[in-house]
Amino acid sequence: MGRIHYSLAGEGRGHAVRARTVVEHLRRRHDVTVHAPADAYDFLAPLYAGTDVRVERIPGLCFAYRGERLDLPRTIAGAARYALNLPREVRRLSRRLRRERVDLVVTDFEPSLPRAAKLAGVPFVSLDHQHFLTTVDLSALPFGLRAWSWIAGLVVRAYYWGEAASIVSSFHGAPPRPGARHAHHVGVLLRPELVRRAPTRAGHLLVYLRRQVSENVLAALANSPLPVRLYGLGERAPRGAIAFRAVDEEGFLDDLASCEAVVSTSGNQLVGEALAFAKPVLAMPEPGNREQEINGCFLAASGAGRVVAMERFDEATLRAFLGELEALRAHCGACRPDGTARTLALLEGFLRETPARARRRAALRPALESS
Repeated sequence: MGRIHYSLAGEGRGHAVRARTVVEHLRRRHDVTVHAPADAYDFLAPLYAGTDVRVERIPGLCFAYRGERLDLPRTIAGAARYALNLPREVRRLSRRLRRERVDLVVTDFEPSLPRAAKLAGVPFVSLDHQHFLTTVDLSALPFGLRAWSWIAGLVVRAYYWGEAASIVSSFHGAPPRPGARHAHHVGVLLRPELVRRAPTRAGHLLVYLRRQVSENVLAALANSPLPVRLYGLGERAPRGAIAFRAVDEEGFLDDLASCEAVVSTSGNQLVGEALAFAKPVLAMPEPGNREQEINGCFLAASGAGRVVAMERFDEATLRAFLGELEALRAHCGACRPDGTARTLALLEGFLRETPARARRRAALRPALESS
């Protein structure tokens, strides 16, 4: 049995869902502690309350929004405050890793724990989606997104470095970038609760939106020819075809498994889960979120979905999407398959290498202990 510490970003549910999938498998053979900020902690902590998995809250980087748009100045200001406190948090976590003799650290785009792992001499593995920006050939993207990707890739590299390997989880099969060493590309990780469900078609749309959305989006959905089950905006009175649903993982997964199609923001995790169940996706990237715009480009190129700017979403767009569901459904199988098994095999391999790594680092341990 190994001792694993796992950290993840707190923004949105994609990181938390991916972590949930991996932790559910790892806990069968290993001792697991999860470090999570913000939304990720709120999602995971109740699921593991009273279990052998410890979920602990840490500070985290989060996006700030003004209405439905990303507020870049406030996001940068929040990141600056986080950076000022980061060294203290890294030192605290490094002492924890040394004290508990941790064998492996896994991080999903979270900067403090991998830095602590380096300080403590513990090997760590990157497991996220964002590293596609540094490991995937993006030459097929429009020029503006290619330029943004180059800049964003510098930010991704600044999050942490020195990982034993990078596991990149994505729904699309974009080719690896030449020279991307130690990168393993896998499909989206499907949570066990979803895998246990059988896909059906019960005649409704599943819609997932975050925070406030434009009135044009709700007006179009209200006039949908199919019933709409909408998550992410909280419970409200019904509006036309829309039934607003409260956050409920079981209900959400039931509705995902049984829907005709998905309308959502273009986060990697949900798009991948939908396509794995042969559910075409109409994606609306969050305004100002370039990563989601890139996901939208790959989705459209796959032939399994369509993408539309949120401000241009209307009833005609929705009806056109519904009219081509059969053609889109035929392309869902071409996307990357479930990457869970491959990911777990890689992590187990890294754990087997840990004793040898630890011996090589033994000479550094006294210096680390005195830091």
